[in-house]
Amino acid sequence: MEPVDAEGRRPVTLTGLEPELERALDLAGVLVFALSGASLAARRHFDLVGILVLATVTGLGGGILRDTLLGQLPPVALRDQLYLAVPLVATAFVLVAHHLVERMHRPVLAFDAAGLGLFCVVGSAKALDAGLGVLPSVLLGTMTAVGGGVIRDVLAREVPTVFKADSALYAIPATLGAAATAAVWSQDALDAPQAGAIAAAVLVVRLLAIRRGWRAPTAKRRG
Repeated sequence: MEPVDAEGRRPVTLTGLEPELERALDLAGVLVFALSGASLAARRHFDLVGILVLATVTGLGGGILRDTLLGQLPPVALRDQLYLAVPLVATAFVLVAHHLVERMHRPVLAFDAAGLGLFCVVGSAKALDAGLGVLPSVLLGTMTAVGGGVIRDVLAREVPTVFKADSALYAIPATLGAAATAAVWSQDALDAPQAGAIAAAVLVVRLLAIRRGWRAPTAKRRG
C-alpha cells in the first residue's frame, strides 16, 4: 500500500516517473532548449560569451524561475552540476558544428515540442505538490515550459515567439497540458502513464500547429 500524506492523499512526485528517468528526460529537454538558444546566438553572430549565455538561459531559465517562485532554493539547476554542464555541451557543439544544427532544424522542433509537453507537466505537478491551487499551478506549468524561450528572445532583442501573431501555437498547448495535469492530479490519479499521455498530447498539438500553420486568435481590426 502506498504511503499517504497528513490529509490522506497519495503524494505525487512530479510526473510519477522514477527519479532517474525523470532526471534524464529533464536533462534531455534542457539540452534541446540550450541548442535552440545557442543556435539563435550563432545566427545572430554572437561571440562565445553570447552563445553560452543564450544556451544557458534557454535551457535553464524556466526551471530556475519555477523553483525560485516555489521557494525551492537553491534551484535544482544550481544544486545538480550536470544541469550547468549541459549548456556548455550545447555551446561547444554549436561552435564547432553549427551547420549540423541548422540541418537538424525540424528534428530540433520536434524535441522542443516534446520538452514543452514534459516541462508543462512537471512544472504544474511540482506547483500542486507544493500546495498551490489549480490556477497558480497552471500558470507555473506554462511558465516552466516557455520561460526560457522568452528570456532568450528578450536578450536577443526579438519579440518573444509566444507573443508573435505569425508563430505556431506554443504557450496554448503548454497551458492546456498544465491544466490537464492539474485536473488529473485533483483526482489523485497522476502517474507515469497519465503524465506521459498529457505530454504526448502537447507534443502532437504543437507539431500539428507547426505543420498546418495554426495560429492563436488576434484582435480584429476595423476596415
